[in-house]
Amino acid sequence: MTEPHAGAAGASAPGALPPLFARLERWTREQPNETAVKAADGNLTYAALTARTARYAAALARAGVGPETPVALLLGRSRESVPALLAVWSLGGTAVPLDPGHPVERLGGVLRDAGAAVLVAPAVPAGLEAGGIGLLTPREVRRGAPGALAVSPPAPDGCAYLIYTSGTTGRPKGVEVTYRGLDTFVEALRGLGLPPGGLGLNAVSPAFDGWLWCTLLYLVHGQGVALTDLSLDGLRQAAAEGREPLPAGLRTVSLTPSLLAAHGAGLDAAEVVVVAGEACPAALAERFARGRRLLNVYGPTEVTIAATWADSRRGDDVTSIGRPLPGYRAYVLDEELRPVPAGTEGELYLGGPAVARGYRGRPGLTASRFLPDPFQGGGTRMYRTGDVVIRRDGGELEYRGRRDDQVKIRGHRIELGEVERVAAELPEVVAAACCPLAPGQNLGLAVVAAPGVADPAGLATRVVERCRKQLPAAAVPGTVRVLDRIPTLATGKADRAALARALAEPERGDGPGAAGAAVSPSERTVMTVWAEVLGTEVPGPEADFFDLGGHSLAAARAVSELRRATGLRVGLGALLARPTVADVAAEIDRLAAEQGGAATDAADAAEGA
Repeated sequence: MTEPHAGAAGASAPGALPPLFARLERWTREQPNETAVKAADGNLTYAALTARTARYAAALARAGVGPETPVALLLGRSRESVPALLAVWSLGGTAVPLDPGHPVERLGGVLRDAGAAVLVAPAVPAGLEAGGIGLLTPREVRRGAPGALAVSPPAPDGCAYLIYTSGTTGRPKGVEVTYRGLDTFVEALRGLGLPPGGLGLNAVSPAFDGWLWCTLLYLVHGQGVALTDLSLDGLRQAAAEGREPLPAGLRTVSLTPSLLAAHGAGLDAAEVVVVAGEACPAALAERFARGRRLLNVYGPTEVTIAATWADSRRGDDVTSIGRPLPGYRAYVLDEELRPVPAGTEGELYLGGPAVARGYRGRPGLTASRFLPDPFQGGGTRMYRTGDVVIRRDGGELEYRGRRDDQVKIRGHRIELGEVERVAAELPEVVAAACCPLAPGQNLGLAVVAAPGVADPAGLATRVVERCRKQLPAAAVPGTVRVLDRIPTLATGKADRAALARALAEPERGDGPGAAGAAVSPSERTVMTVWAEVLGTEVPGPEADFFDLGGHSLAAARAVSELRRATGLRVGLGALLARPTVADVAAEIDRLAAEQGGAATDAADAAEGA
């Protein structure tokens, strides 16, 4: 592959290239001027993407990057994120994707655990202890001399990337995914047969392997990767700039069911919708399968991004998680690792060449989750997912839940034990228990204070502050209470169902607007909608949406529900800028008055005519 303005798209025979780079070579040759990456800081055509990748590869090579050299990527949703990733892979290095929105303490821990040699970022974030890691900036890369992109075929068992997931020990664990797994996944993606051209939505955190799913899905098929920020900061920026959060002209969309439910009104033109990251409700699947192709995709990080999918185009039931991808194997087993009959619940184990190497520096944990595959032999392994499924008579897999304390919050995999351990590290906390809150988009946390703690509210605030410093946003509890005791089961373990009920109840004592405060009809509507969306009591007109545990996804859903309840075009920007019940209710009253005035003016005009 050469610099595009040199007039050629590839110097190597396509068959000699790894599958991903063979596809990049094809689209650079066939549609050099089509958009490959679209981001807030600019676009890249396929020709420009190949050229920019070559520049990054040359700069990384000068920095000493070679096979399995860990390279940390802290570029957010910039257009630079895609060529930087491809450049690492062109050298056989190990990409370590990071999210600038994560706390610097977490970023520093990941950099140390990964042993990163180079950090690709515009600058070192304030407070981040990067140690002796070399910094490579996009500005420096762009100043480099142009040249051809040379791809070094990697060792199949080499580590292509490290994704850090929530860990039960209180610190994230790095999953080592091989180049064999990456190639297997890319070859499986080709079988989807999406049409080239147009844009595909990537609204996922850059540190999450869903970001890789979206990026690779679109690049493999010659579509453009539309990097979009649907986080709270991203929504606020869009509102401040007076634009919709989702870009126009999306041909393919891949979102968690929660994000799809919140932002689906802006996706009517999409030809293909992919849901992934969490269980998809049947009603949502039915809604978005009408008149378009819908895929329901499942897969843990430990088996290279995805492992099964249901596809409406081939007649699958898209409320199921479908069948294994080509090259992947799925077993439904009992506790003795024996296959269970169709229609019987069992634990899902996944095998094939896409199974990861294991957890970085965690041999014990690796041995407990990556087991010898007795059905294949020859030293092959299978991954124990912890997910309970049944295999239907037709072969489709139906997801039934988890066996352990792992939950999905807004599409992110969270170990409840990690949240509990972070909270319990405060000396004032003697016990902590975490649980998901209805409707499953937020966490609740209860702590028991050490003897002598006289300020429960202050302790709850300190717990939240500590969680914000140590955990990604999805793992920060929206509700924290100090209780006298943690409800328990007969086994002595925390009764998380009882805890969720207790945390959903209003706290004792009068809150703002509680005892007899006047509440207007609009305020009552807002309070009712917020209570449903957030799964918690809304104490009164002065209650703040974000203090109650609101987040970007909940904000989008709350606005959608308020529009449905009032028939008014309530703006997301209004909630983001003034997030109290009273302020949002005042905006509803203003819109209603404008609508009423417009109706009166129209009637007057008609009479005058």
